[in-house]
Amino acid sequence: MSELAAAQWRIVLDEAHQALRTAAEGVPVDAWERPTPCEQWNVTQVLQHATGDQLAFAAAIDGGPGPVEDPFAPSGRVDGDRLAALRAALDASARAWKHVADDEAEVPTPLPQGTLPVEVAATACALDAAVHAWDIAVATGQPSPLGAELARPLLVVARQIVEPLRAYGAYAPAIDPAPEADEVATLLSYLGRHPR
Repeated sequence: MSELAAAQWRIVLDEAHQALRTAAEGVPVDAWERPTPCEQWNVTQVLQHATGDQLAFAAAIDGGPGPVEDPFAPSGRVDGDRLAALRAALDASARAWKHVADDEAEVPTPLPQGTLPVEVAATACALDAAVHAWDIAVATGQPSPLGAELARPLLVVARQIVEPLRAYGAYAPAIDPAPEADEVATLLSYLGRHPR
């Protein structure tokens, strides 16, 4: 079990979804091919990955359609509105989580861990959205969408779920945080990102 109170996960998930939406909507028209902290992916590919992951969480919960392409092999090609698929995925994710009880002990996830307690599962979904919001924001010169209040619960859950995921290439190896690192820098370092 995580340290999240019964319904705090809903706030965390809403904030993470909004962070991803805001970062994606703030991408300048000439910035979609820029490199990101996800070393092998540009901004478009991170957007595709984050979109696919939100659909995967929604599909695991409600049995709806999942991503149309492998989130871990994003094509980098988007026909039409680059943001339409993300908006639809975030809406699908929010709808799916709306029907999950605050005290659900076993929530299906697309993660190798399978079912998880609701506060861990939902915060794992939020972690994916928030960290990719940060990737997009940093790559495109936007302010960081991560603050201490959001990073704190994300770090609690990251420490519970990330290690097995590294074997699948979902996260880079952890980086030792600087001695003065705050919650945001500690989270990013743990996820294999250089906070600066």
